[in-house]
Amino acid sequence: MCGIVGALGPKIDSEQLRRMAGKIVHRGPDDDGFFHSLGVGLGMRRLSILDIAGGKQPVFNRDRTITAVFNGEIYNHHELRRDLESKGHAFHSHHSDSELLPALYEEYGDKFLPRLNGMFAIALYDSKTSRLLARDHVGIKPLFYQLNPAAGIEFAFASEIKSILSLPGQRKEPNHRGLYHYFNLKNVPAPETAYKGILHLPPGGMLEFQNGKARISTWWKPHMVEQKVDFQEAVLQLRSLLEDSIKLQMAADVPSGSYLSGGIDSSFVSAVFARNSSARLKTFTLAYEDDLHSKNRDRYFAQWVSKIYDTDHHEYVMTNAEVTGGLDAILQSFDEPFSGTISTFFLTKLIAKHVKVALSGDGADELFGSYLSHRTARPLELFAKSDGDFSRLTSDERLQLGAYFLDPSFLAKTVSAGDPACQRVAMLVGDDAHTSKLLTPEFIAASDNPSTLGLIRALLAGYQGTDALNRMLYLDLVSLLPDQILPFVDRLSMAHSVEVRPPFLDHRIVEFACTLPGHFKIHNGRVKHILKEVVAPYLPEELVNRPKEGFVLPTNTWLRTSLRGLMEETLSERSLAAHGFFNPAYVADLLKRHRAGDFSSENKIWNLMMFQVWWKNSFGS
Repeated sequence: MCGIVGALGPKIDSEQLRRMAGKIVHRGPDDDGFFHSLGVGLGMRRLSILDIAGGKQPVFNRDRTITAVFNGEIYNHHELRRDLESKGHAFHSHHSDSELLPALYEEYGDKFLPRLNGMFAIALYDSKTSRLLARDHVGIKPLFYQLNPAAGIEFAFASEIKSILSLPGQRKEPNHRGLYHYFNLKNVPAPETAYKGILHLPPGGMLEFQNGKARISTWWKPHMVEQKVDFQEAVLQLRSLLEDSIKLQMAADVPSGSYLSGGIDSSFVSAVFARNSSARLKTFTLAYEDDLHSKNRDRYFAQWVSKIYDTDHHEYVMTNAEVTGGLDAILQSFDEPFSGTISTFFLTKLIAKHVKVALSGDGADELFGSYLSHRTARPLELFAKSDGDFSRLTSDERLQLGAYFLDPSFLAKTVSAGDPACQRVAMLVGDDAHTSKLLTPEFIAASDNPSTLGLIRALLAGYQGTDALNRMLYLDLVSLLPDQILPFVDRLSMAHSVEVRPPFLDHRIVEFACTLPGHFKIHNGRVKHILKEVVAPYLPEELVNRPKEGFVLPTNTWLRTSLRGLMEETLSERSLAAHGFFNPAYVADLLKRHRAGDFSSENKIWNLMMFQVWWKNSFGS
């Protein structure tokens, strides 16, 4: 599937709906379907993956009182079909997953959602009661909505913001509150978007629209509470769950393949895929024209895994010139400013020439611990406990400090920031002190004086456990993963009509990972400890146990060379005057220090550049 659109109101007509859906045409759909009745418009631009001939949308129940469209895939659709058929439901298609939705709703009401294993954004219209939107467990698929978007329309929703913006009479205005957080997070956090009045349904969220009113609730949320479990039993259970998830997600009626980055996550997915595929697996790796040590090592290991499993391996060598030329298209795919990872856009251009579905290793880092905030969580806790005097710690605790035992300077600096929320904010691209200098008082006032620290603190309040690492993993599961990681995967791959499936984010695996203690995930400095034990039978020991290599996006290097001209142009005082949101003196100081060889603010500069490109594309100045 590729995208859904819809609107509700006495004046909505099929032509308006077609204009909304037409905003998704750039994704290269195969076919589309539309439904219009009783003032309700539901539309679909479909990337056909399952039951290509019989899987057209919208879909209906027997008496056509329930209509549904959805974006994504339901992996356990065979099991659900058998259950529904045993209860008397009949289906026209051979194995369409979308056709099950009206029957599931008819049988179980909104309680059908926990029965789904998949990635999805669902829109369902029940002519007798209400309208329902729902998003998958962890937010793999996006779903945007707007209440009273224009005269004669009560409610609109879509997989892409641009579809809602295409409504007649729509006013496109920046949402200062959402944009404020972008300058610290690299993305706009849900439920905010970059546009006033348009909201993003949170992961595991459900919206019911009835009698002109919307009610939002949560049908699923992560419960990260550690349980006592034997490590070796946990390894076996996790391996079984992962193998089953990969096998489920392999199913497609179109050519499929796998990302192969050279790390253990995608390498394991590729290995299981190759072992269980009747055809030779196609694998894909991104390389860089520049000589980047860590990426060259990734390339080496990807080639090694490909050789072991005899995959049909393809590489895309990315150049810095492509970044400059591709920024407009990338940000048009997002519809919002975004300064996180964008390399998926370029690799997926190659993937699209070979397959329509690609499995990835996304989610493993956020579940099992890899990032700086994960690696330092327990050491920071121990540093604070010892007050910097490691002789107060037990021998086991000193082992948990890892490399920080010899050089605790980073721990000392970070602990001085304050509580865990303050420590996490200190690792972001910016903080409230940064935005107070960057943004004008008028912008901050229009944002209703928000606080990124307050946002992080509120998110952390949802964690009910006591484990320092799991606290940080919980934060990523409810924010970084759905707001930054999954959006760049989904939107930049769908821009080339490729569906990416992340087996690690099967809800059964997420729920199991939430029960594991932190020391199963990072053990004495060994990141993704339990996962490495899981994948060991599949991969070379040298790959499994390779040292963690930090990797800085080459954009930082390029800002000093090929992207320097773009940097100077987009952040010139003339360009900043287009919106007047920034303090020109603060931006000028960032650039001055960069020219003088102080590269500590390069991530902030890149963040501002991406905003500038988005603003120009969205507001034309």
